[in-house]
Parts: sequence; structure tokens; C-alpha cells
Amino acid sequence: MGFRVIKTAIATLLAILIADTAGINGALSAGLLAILGVDVTRKRSIKSVSARFFASLLGLALSFTLFYLFGFHIWVLVLYILIAFPLIAKAHFKEGIVTSSVVVFRVFGGEDISLQTLGNQILLLMIGLGSAMLVNLVYMPKEEGRLAWIRYEVDSLFAGIFQHIAETLRNPEIVWDGKELLQASEQIDKGLTIAKRALENQVIYPNESWNVYFVMRKQHLERIESMVDLISQVYRKMPHTELAAALFVQLSEDVRKEIYTGKTEKLLKELEEDFKKMDLPVSREEFESRAAILQLCRELGMYLNISKKDKKPQANQTQGALSGGK
Repeated sequence: MGFRVIKTAIATLLAILIADTAGINGALSAGLLAILGVDVTRKRSIKSVSARFFASLLGLALSFTLFYLFGFHIWVLVLYILIAFPLIAKAHFKEGIVTSSVVVFRVFGGEDISLQTLGNQILLLMIGLGSAMLVNLVYMPKEEGRLAWIRYEVDSLFAGIFQHIAETLRNPEIVWDGKELLQASEQIDKGLTIAKRALENQVIYPNESWNVYFVMRKQHLERIESMVDLISQVYRKMPHTELAAALFVQLSEDVRKEIYTGKTEKLLKELEEDFKKMDLPVSREEFESRAAILQLCRELGMYLNISKKDKKPQANQTQGALSGGK
């Protein structure tokens, strides 16, 4: 918010100076238009300024017609609002309703509908909105550092969650409050917001990798929450729980890596084969626990499929390293 205020101040000063230097009547109006035109991202700025400019042109055309036919009366302004606002919204220039109103009310205050007045208002629009767009396009804060830190936080939280899952499988009596799940959810949502803003600031060569990462982690978190529910159904320690715990220990290491190693997937396949070779459960409690672990493995498989789809495979990473060394 602080940076946006600074940009607004710069755009306002620039617009007033340009309009005043050019000798255009109403230089302060250019500053007001610049204030309305400043936005938070480059793409939003282009869209917003375009909507405001064309909405104002539409508003000027309609107001000049109404003022010519009926004169400068308050009820004509009301008539303008009743006609112009729905028309501007229907033309998909809704963001420009306020800007167009500022321009039209200025014309009404001057009680002049000459070509000179029309040209003057268009020049003020170009200078005010143009200054806002220029300031927006010249510089936007880079979000790479913040996104990298949030990624580190999320990966660390996921690693901690998998360690807790492994400990719970080895000792079902351990009580875990699961606060890392809430913290991870908050960090992922924050990362998605910042990644979206960073993407809107990349006009020419957009990089969607951060958005892909946080969407992947959000899908992962859904699978993890299902895993935690299943673990609550494991009442005692068994050989199967020790084998499943080893999966999550490996996953706590893999989750920090940018590549898909496939190590956890390999262990999962081995565990599924071991399941097929084991004797059938002899008690209801053992049956329920083994069923929960089997479902846990399926949830883990879906988690790994998401990683395999969105992460770089280890083979490609190695090949890229070899190519870079040539």
C-alpha cells in the first residue's frame, strides 16, 4: 500500500507538470485523473486505463449531445447518469464510470461544449491516465524473494508434517495438534496471492512457475488432510505401520527438492507388494488398521501423482545439467 501511494504521488505530479507546461487549461484535473489511473499491477493498469479512457470518450460524446439538446441543468446531469452508467457498463468499461463522471462534471461546470473544450478534455485524459500508466509500467516491486521464502516455509512445514505422520504411525499414542496444517494453508494462500500479482506484472514473458507450485501445494494439502484423518484410525503399532512410516520419512526429505526423485514412489510400490504377501488380519482391530493404512497408501499415491505431474523429473534435471556443462 505504501509503494502504491508513492507511485500515485509521482504520477500526479508528472501529470500536473506536463499539463501545466503544455498550457492546457485545468492542469489539476490531469493530476486527479492520474490518481484514478494508478493500479497495483501492470496488466491491471493497462486494462484499467484503457477502460477509463474509452468510458470517458463515450461519456463525453453522450454528455455533449445532452447538453446541446437540453442545456446545462441539474436534471440533465441526472439524465446523463441514467443513460451513461448502464451504457458504459454494457460496453465493458465499468471501471471507467468514475473517471468519465469527473470529465463530464468538469464540462458541466464550464458550461461550454465547443470543440476546444472537447479537445482539452481529451488531452487531460491522455496526460493524466498516460502518466499513471507510465509510472505503473516503469517499475513494479519484484516478488521473487518473498515467493522463494514462502516456498521454503511451505516445504519445511510439509517436511514437519510428514515427520509427525511417521512418528504417529510408529507410536499411535503420540498426540499431535496438527498446527502445521493450518500454518501451511495460510502460507500457500499467501503465496498464491503474491504469485498471481507477480504474474500480472509480467506483460511480455509471463512466468507461471510460482503459480503452478502453489496450486500444486494446495492440492497436496488436500491429500495430506485426508491422510491425517486415516491415521486417526490406526490404533496400534504393527509391522505395516513401521513400513508406512518409512515412506513418510523419505517423503519428508523429497518434499524439499525441486525435482521429482521417485524414491518415495519406489518404496510405495514395494510396500503395496508386501501387503499382497501378508497373511489376512486375525482380528477386527487389525483389519481396520490395515484397511486404513492401505487407504493411506492410495492417498499417498495420489499425492505423488500430483508431484510427478508438476515437478521436474530427476532424469530431465540431470540431462539439463549435462547439457549445461557441454
